[in-house]
Amino acid sequence: MSLFQDQPLKIYNSISKNKELFTTVTPGNVGMYVCGPTVYSNVHLGNVRTFMSFDMVFRYLQHLEYKVRYVRNITDAGHMEDDADEGEDKIAKKARIEKIEPMEVVQRYTLDFHNILEKLNNLPPSIEPTATGHIIEQIELIKGILDKGLAYEVNGSVYFDVLKYNEEKTYGVLSGRKIEDAIHNTRVLDGQSEKKNPQDFALWKKASPQHIMRWPSPWGLGFPGWHLECTAMSTKYLGDKFDIHGGGMDLKFPHHECEIAQAEACNGHDPVNYWMHANMLTLNGQKMSKSTGNNILPGEIFSGENNILSKPFTPSVVRFFMMQAHYRSILDFSSEALEASEKGYNKLVEAIKNLANVEAGKTSTFAVSGWIEQCYEAMNDDFNTPILISHLFDAVKHINLLKEGKETLTQIDLDLFTNTLHAFVYDVLGLITEATEQGSNKLEGVVNMLIGMRKQARDNKNWALSDQIRDELKALGIQLKDGKDGTAFIIE
Repeated sequence: MSLFQDQPLKIYNSISKNKELFTTVTPGNVGMYVCGPTVYSNVHLGNVRTFMSFDMVFRYLQHLEYKVRYVRNITDAGHMEDDADEGEDKIAKKARIEKIEPMEVVQRYTLDFHNILEKLNNLPPSIEPTATGHIIEQIELIKGILDKGLAYEVNGSVYFDVLKYNEEKTYGVLSGRKIEDAIHNTRVLDGQSEKKNPQDFALWKKASPQHIMRWPSPWGLGFPGWHLECTAMSTKYLGDKFDIHGGGMDLKFPHHECEIAQAEACNGHDPVNYWMHANMLTLNGQKMSKSTGNNILPGEIFSGENNILSKPFTPSVVRFFMMQAHYRSILDFSSEALEASEKGYNKLVEAIKNLANVEAGKTSTFAVSGWIEQCYEAMNDDFNTPILISHLFDAVKHINLLKEGKETLTQIDLDLFTNTLHAFVYDVLGLITEATEQGSNKLEGVVNMLIGMRKQARDNKNWALSDQIRDELKALGIQLKDGKDGTAFIIE
C-alpha cells in the first residue's frame, strides 16, 4: 500500500495550535507516548474514545510503513483525588473502602481495561509500563531537578518550584494559561502551607502513617507525584526527544503542562515534537457523570443492560460511531446516533461482501487511483476519519453499480480497489466483521458456560472436575481468574 503514502502527513500540534508537517526524530521511526488509565475503576467511555483515537493513529502510521514504538502507561500509584496534589491516592482510597490490597484494585481494573479495549479491537501498545515499576527512575529525575535548583524538599515531600522555573522558561506554554492568572485564581487549600507557592506541584509526597503505598527515597518513605510518572516512563523508552505525546483534552492542564516543565528542567527542551489531544465525549448532550446517572460503561452498551440505550450495540458499531467524528471534535453519544451508525456500518459491511462477488471487466469506468488519493488526503489531513468514511461510502455507491453491471473495473483495478478498501476499513479504522464478532461472542458464551459448570463442581466439592475444567481451558490458552466478584477469563 505504498501508492500514495508519500503524500505529506500533517498533524495538529496543540502547542502551536496549527497543523504541521509531520517529520520524525529518526527517519522511518515514530516514538509515541499516550497517557494510560488510572486503574481504580472500570474504564469509562470518554477514556475509551481517547485510546481508540490513538489506536487509529497507531494503525495509520503503521499503514504508512513507519516503525512505531507505542508506549501507553498504567498509572497504578500517585494519582491524587485532586490535581492540586491534595486528598488520597485514588487507588489507595479504593483499596481502603473495599478492604483489599491496592494491587488487587490495580489487577482487577487493569484486566477490565484490557478486556474492553480488546473487544473494541484496539491493538496492544508496544510497551505498557507501570508507575510502580519505575520508582527508581522517578527518584533519579527528582534528584536532577533538585540539583538544577528547580525543586525543593519540605518535611519529606519534594515540590517543583513553578515560579523559579518561570524566570527562564514559560509554565503554561501548552494550555496558554499565564502564571499571573493562575496565582490570582488559585484557591488556598488545607495542606498547601508547606509549598512555597500554591502552583507548585508534587514530585514526591511523604506517606502519612495510614498510607498503604509507599517506597523508600532519599527524602523518606513516600510515593511519586502523578505528573512525574509519565515523564520518567516516556523518556526512558522513547528518549528525551520523541515524536508524539497523546492524551485526552482534560490532561492539557495541569498534567501535560507539568510534564513539559519537568522535562525542560531535566533536559533543557520540550520532550515532544507534536502534542495531540482527543476531545471529550458527551452523553445525550450532557457531560458524562456518575453522580447524575448520565453515564454508561462500555460493557453495558454491549450487553444492553442500561436505561439509556434502546438496545445492545456491538463493539464494531461503537468503534464505527467513534470513527465518524474527528478525534479533536466533541462527540455526543446517544441511542439515536448509535442506531444511525449501525445502519451505516451494516451498509458498508454488506457492500464489502458484494465486492467479493464482482467479476472483472475489460475496462475501468471510474478512476480507482483518484478515489485512493482522496482517502489518503483525508487521513493525511490530521487523521480526518469522517472524511475518509465519506469516501468509503462513495466506494459503496461504486460497488452497487459494479454489482448491477453499470460500472466495470479491470482485474488490476478491481484488486487495487478491493485491497485499498480492506486496508482502510480493517487495518486503519480497525473495524471487524460481524462474523468475527459473532465468533468471539460464541466463544465467550462457551467459556462462561464452562465457568458456570466449574462453579457448580466447586459448590459440590468436586475438586477434580473443577481442576480439570480450569486446566483444559488453560491448555487452550484461556486462563481463568478467580476473584471477589466471580471468575473472569483472559485469552492468552
